[in-house]
Amino acid sequence: QVQLVESGGGLVQAGGSLRLSCAASGRTNMYNMGWFRHAPGKEREFVASISWSGSVTQYADFVKGRFTISRDNAKNTVYLQMSILKPEDTAVYYCARSLVWSRVAPEYDYWGQGTQVTVSS
Repeated sequence: QVQLVESGGGLVQAGGSLRLSCAASGRTNMYNMGWFRHAPGKEREFVASISWSGSVTQYADFVKGRFTISRDNAKNTVYLQMSILKPEDTAVYYCARSLVWSRVAPEYDYWGQGTQVTVSS
């Protein structure tokens, strides 16, 4: 059984930073991991993903240069460092696991419960 638990969300002012963590139990070290977000009134959207080795990453255009995804397989943890946060980054952020290299949510099979990020202007 795989469990993903996100943490690190909170309230931050525009321009500030947060680091999200996704602690995994079960089989995740050989899987690609991704972060998605879901804002009220919007569809869930891809944010970033990282390969199982950590050597390859990809980002949504709207976070390039501001967010960094990383992982520590020894700790079974994936991180999302978020900087220069904007009010439009306000959303629930989810981590998820995938066998394939993808930006598409249905190709991720296990999801965490999410952590709320709120950016005030």
